[in-house]
Amino acid sequence: QVQLVESGGGLVQAGNSLRLSCAASGRTFSAYAIGWFRQAPGKEREFVASMSWRGDYKLYGPSVRGRFTISRDTAKNTGYLDMNDLKVEDTAVYYCAARFGTSELPSEYPYWGPGTQVTVSS
Repeated sequence: QVQLVESGGGLVQAGNSLRLSCAASGRTFSAYAIGWFRQAPGKEREFVASMSWRGDYKLYGPSVRGRFTISRDTAKNTGYLDMNDLKVEDTAVYYCAARFGTSELPSEYPYWGPGTQVTVSS
Protein backbone atom coordinates (compact mmCIF):
# COMPACT_ATOMS: atom_id res chain seq x y z
CA GLN A 1 0.00 0.00 0.00
CA VAL A 2 1.27 3.46 -0.93
CA GLN A 3 -0.12 6.86 0.05
CA LEU A 4 0.76 9.85 -2.12
CA VAL A 5 0.49 13.60 -1.52
CA GLU A 6 1.36 16.24 -4.10
CA SER A 7 2.61 19.74 -3.34
CA GLY A 8 4.17 22.70 -5.11
CA GLY A 9 1.26 23.84 -7.23
CA GLY A 10 0.24 27.46 -7.50
CA LEU A 11 -0.26 30.45 -9.75
CA VAL A 12 2.57 31.30 -12.14
CA GLN A 13 3.00 33.47 -15.21
CA ALA A 14 3.56 31.91 -18.60
CA GLY A 15 7.21 31.23 -19.31
CA ASN A 16 8.08 30.58 -15.68
CA SER A 17 8.80 27.33 -13.86
CA LEU A 18 7.38 25.22 -11.03
CA ARG A 19 8.49 22.08 -9.27
CA LEU A 20 5.84 19.65 -8.09
CA SER A 21 6.63 17.11 -5.40
CA CYS A 22 4.98 13.80 -4.65
CA ALA A 23 5.62 12.57 -1.12
CA ALA A 24 5.01 8.88 -0.61
CA SER A 25 4.54 6.75 2.46
CA GLY A 26 5.05 3.03 2.45
CA ARG A 27 8.14 0.90 2.66
CA THR A 28 8.01 -0.33 -0.91
CA PHE A 29 7.65 3.00 -2.71
CA SER A 30 11.09 2.60 -4.26
CA ALA A 31 9.80 -0.48 -6.10
CA TYR A 32 7.02 1.44 -7.83
CA ALA A 33 7.03 3.38 -11.08
CA ILE A 34 5.79 6.96 -10.77
CA GLY A 35 3.36 8.64 -13.09
CA TRP A 36 2.23 12.25 -13.38
CA PHE A 37 -1.12 13.12 -14.91
CA ARG A 38 -3.16 16.28 -15.21
CA GLN A 39 -6.79 17.14 -15.68
CA ALA A 40 -8.20 20.44 -16.84
CA PRO A 41 -11.88 21.35 -16.34
CA GLY A 42 -14.09 19.52 -18.80
CA LYS A 43 -11.24 17.39 -20.12
CA GLU A 44 -10.09 13.83 -19.58
CA ARG A 45 -7.14 12.99 -17.40
CA GLU A 46 -3.99 13.39 -19.50
CA PHE A 47 -0.70 11.54 -19.25
CA VAL A 48 2.22 13.86 -18.46
CA ALA A 49 5.20 11.67 -17.57
CA SER A 50 6.24 8.39 -15.99
CA MET A 51 9.45 6.93 -14.70
CA SER A 52 10.52 3.37 -13.85
CA TRP A 53 11.41 2.43 -10.31
CA ARG A 54 15.12 2.52 -11.15
CA GLY A 55 14.79 5.81 -13.00
CA ASP A 56 16.31 4.39 -16.17
CA TYR A 57 13.18 4.58 -18.27
CA LYS A 58 11.16 7.75 -18.72
CA LEU A 59 8.15 8.60 -20.85
CA TYR A 60 6.69 12.02 -21.59
CA GLY A 61 3.47 13.18 -23.13
CA PRO A 62 3.92 15.03 -26.42
CA SER A 63 2.65 18.34 -25.09
CA VAL A 64 5.28 18.50 -22.32
CA ARG A 65 8.27 16.74 -23.87
CA GLY A 66 11.32 18.99 -23.73
CA ARG A 67 9.79 21.26 -21.09
CA PHE A 68 9.01 18.94 -18.16
CA THR A 69 11.35 16.56 -16.35
CA ILE A 70 10.37 13.71 -14.07
CA SER A 71 12.70 12.53 -11.31
CA ARG A 72 12.68 10.86 -7.91
CA ASP A 73 14.69 10.70 -4.71
CA THR A 74 14.22 7.23 -3.28
CA ALA A 75 16.00 8.16 -0.05
CA LYS A 76 13.32 10.81 0.55
CA ASN A 77 10.44 8.71 -0.83
CA THR A 78 9.62 11.64 -3.09
CA GLY A 79 8.98 12.09 -6.77
CA TYR A 80 9.29 15.36 -8.67
CA LEU A 81 8.01 17.02 -11.79
CA ASP A 82 10.04 20.03 -12.92
CA MET A 83 7.99 22.17 -15.26
CA ASN A 84 9.72 24.81 -17.35
CA ASP A 85 8.47 27.31 -19.91
CA LEU A 86 4.94 26.91 -18.61
CA LYS A 87 2.07 27.74 -20.93
CA VAL A 88 -1.51 28.77 -20.24
CA GLU A 89 -2.64 25.39 -21.58
CA ASP A 90 -0.66 23.65 -18.82
CA THR A 91 -3.28 24.87 -16.34
CA ALA A 92 -4.79 21.81 -14.63
CA VAL A 93 -4.90 19.76 -11.48
CA TYR A 94 -1.77 17.64 -11.42
CA TYR A 95 -1.78 14.17 -9.89
CA CYS A 96 0.98 11.74 -9.08
CA ALA A 97 0.33 8.02 -9.19
CA ALA A 98 2.23 4.80 -8.57
CA ARG A 99 2.17 1.27 -9.95
CA PHE A 100 4.48 -1.61 -10.76
CA GLY A 101 5.85 -0.81 -14.19
CA THR A 102 5.49 2.36 -16.23
CA SER A 103 2.31 3.13 -18.11
CA GLU A 104 0.63 6.03 -19.88
CA LEU A 105 -2.85 4.84 -18.93
CA PRO A 106 -4.37 6.31 -15.76
CA SER A 107 -6.63 3.27 -15.39
CA GLU A 108 -3.56 1.13 -14.76
CA TYR A 109 -2.46 3.07 -11.68
CA PRO A 110 -3.92 1.84 -8.38
CA TYR A 111 -2.44 4.55 -6.15
CA TRP A 112 -3.17 8.27 -6.51
CA GLY A 113 -2.59 11.49 -4.67
CA PRO A 114 -5.38 14.06 -4.18
CA GLY A 115 -3.85 16.46 -6.72
CA THR A 116 -2.42 19.97 -6.71
CA GLN A 117 -3.67 22.90 -8.77
CA VAL A 118 -1.36 24.58 -11.27
CA THR A 119 -2.61 27.79 -12.87
CA VAL A 120 -0.62 29.53 -15.57
CA SER A 121 -1.59 33.10 -16.41
CA SER A 122 -0.79 34.93 -19.63
